[in-house]
Order: sequence, then structure tokens, then C-alpha cells
Amino acid sequence: MTSIFRFSQNLLVSLAVFSLMSCALPNDGPAQNAAVLETKSSLSGPGEPTEIRVRTLLEWLQEPWGMDFLPDGSLLLTEKPGTMKLVTPGSWSTQEISGLPTVANEGQGGLMDVLVHPDFERNQWVYFSYSVAVGDGFSTRVSRGRLKNAALVDVENLYTARPAYRERRHFGSRLLLDGEHLYITVGDRGNRAAAQSLLSHAGKVIRLTQSGGIPLDNPFVGQANALPEIFSYGHRNPQGIVRHPVTGGIWVSEHGPQGGDEINILRSGANYGWPVITYGEEYGGGKIGEGTQKQGMEQPLIYYSPSLATGGIAFYAEETYPGWGFSLLVSSMRLTRINRLELNSDDTIAGETRLLGDLGMRIRDVEVGPDGLIYALADRSRLILLEPR
Repeated sequence: MTSIFRFSQNLLVSLAVFSLMSCALPNDGPAQNAAVLETKSSLSGPGEPTEIRVRTLLEWLQEPWGMDFLPDGSLLLTEKPGTMKLVTPGSWSTQEISGLPTVANEGQGGLMDVLVHPDFERNQWVYFSYSVAVGDGFSTRVSRGRLKNAALVDVENLYTARPAYRERRHFGSRLLLDGEHLYITVGDRGNRAAAQSLLSHAGKVIRLTQSGGIPLDNPFVGQANALPEIFSYGHRNPQGIVRHPVTGGIWVSEHGPQGGDEINILRSGANYGWPVITYGEEYGGGKIGEGTQKQGMEQPLIYYSPSLATGGIAFYAEETYPGWGFSLLVSSMRLTRINRLELNSDDTIAGETRLLGDLGMRIRDVEVGPDGLIYALADRSRLILLEPR
């Protein structure tokens, strides 16, 4: 049975005021701006107050991590211990998918993201990321299989991050298909220096072809002392990736340390700074790296202080929720909410609205369904739906 929470956005949603902070470099590189978002006071936010109904569709899930929709409106959902489920809308019944490879459910690793191929009706491909044991360590792997009769068949391994590390944290790992390219986010695996090394996949966004090959226009193809799969580097633990529906830009959310969560727009070959520059600090306090800016390193579009513990992100470009404009939805595990960032046409932030904070659920992922409604995974056990009223 589904359970329902009702609340009015103008009563239970806190709104933030933010400032743009100049991050110009002194004549040694292009200046960029980063918007810092932090709670200051309760102000009027973008759009009109919208009454929302929050419905729990599924309970007692085992650490749900990723989800994606099939063309018929049904939903594929992953659980970290190693289970993928097919969810039927309406009845919200589930069926376990067979044929998955062995998953190493270790620390922050396990079965992570799932991605349905845009041309699924023709090829039945489903992509998924998970952690695996490699030697005496662990790594992030991406495979794909054809979904037929609730089973994955013709499963093939496309990518395994190297090297493997003994640490059991910061695996990433979100997936995005953009045309012929498959993007994979990989965390620094708890080895900070590896994020700056082009001889390690840790702390990178990887770009492959749909079948796991290396695109010839990847930025480090043919370069000595660099792995050709790398598209961008200097990331800590990116756990969200999405394509802007208008500009085509690739946006990534990055889980920072204490403070310093980031939203970045990817550029080929760019260095996003971790751990040399960051707006975060050590857990318990203390400086990390050299500061917040350095020549040759990118500034985030947005950084959060205090930290959200960002998860999945999604663009909202529908007309389902009255008063909402074009927005970026950012899931938050530490602050247990979804942040809706209303965007201007030039990608600057028009305002921020905070949803679900009073429910106290860690939000791991957020998706806009084919029905224009917003679905979210509460990290410990639930699939929830936000309905306008």
C-alpha cells in the first residue's frame, strides 16, 4: 500500500538567498564565477506556491541507488547489495531481473546506476555500473545486457576502472548516453592524488563509445602518460550526470568533503581541481589543498556550503508543476531534500527552492518520468513520487 504525505510548498519549503562570488584569476587565465548557495533567511522564491503530494510507491527496498524508465513507462531500479528490479507502474509491483554478474557489495560500492538505451525498443540494451573485486582490491565496472523477459542476456563488460584500490569508497558511478558516447563518472576511490594523475581512472569522467571503444576525439588519445578513456579529471566523487536538453552541455554533480559539493559543466580535457583546489574542508575542520582557485583549473558553476552530499541530478523542463520554470533538480543525502535550481537561459541561477527536507529521508537519486512527474529514491528504503495537486 502506498503512503501519502501532503504539504504546501509555501509552508514547509525553505528558500535560500545566494550571492555570486568573483573567482577571477590575476591575469593568468580566464575568470569564472561560482555561485555559492547557503541558507541565509526565509525569502520569496521562484514561481508560485505549489501544493504537492508526496507518495511512497515502494517500501522496504534494500538501499536503492539508481533508476531509469523503459519506453512503456515501467521502471528499472537498482539496489546496492546487487539486485535489479522491474517496477510496474500503477500496481507498483516488482520483479527481480536475472542475469546480473557478481557484484562486490563492499563499503560504498555495490550495484549502482542503471541506464536504458534511448533506442531500447530496437536493441533492448540496458547499461549498469557496479563494484567488482579485482585482485586484492576493488574497482568500478560498467556492463550492458539485453533485457528480455525479465532477464539480462548477452551481457558484456565494457569498462573496468584501473587500477583497483583496496579502499571501499568513492566508486562514483553515474552513467549517461549522449549520442554515440557513453559517459561514466568514477570517484577518487579515497586516493586523492589519483584524481590529478592521468595514469589512473580514479577521480575522472570517462568517455567511451556505446560499445566500450575509445572515441578518437577523446582529449588524451595518443598522449604519452595518459589513459585515453579520460574525458575530464580532478573530480572527488561525482554521483550525478545529465545532458542539458537545450544546450547539450554535460552537467555533473560532485560529492565534496565537508562543504564544497559542486555542480560542474564538463569541458573536454578540463581539470576540475580536486584535491588541489576545493571550497570544502577536512571533516572536523582543516584546509585541503592550496585554496579555492589555481591557474589551469576549472571553477564550479555552483558549490554548496554547507554540503548537501549530492547524489543524482535531473533537468525539469515540463509544465506539470504549476509555477515551476526550467530547473535543475539536485538530490541531497546529508540534508535530506531535493534542491530545485531555477535556471536562466544563460545557465545562471534565478532562484533555489528546497523540497522534502521535513520528511527526513536521504535522497539518493531523482528522475523526471515520461509522465512529467518527479520520482526519487530515498537512500535507505523507498521509491517516492511528487505529485502536483
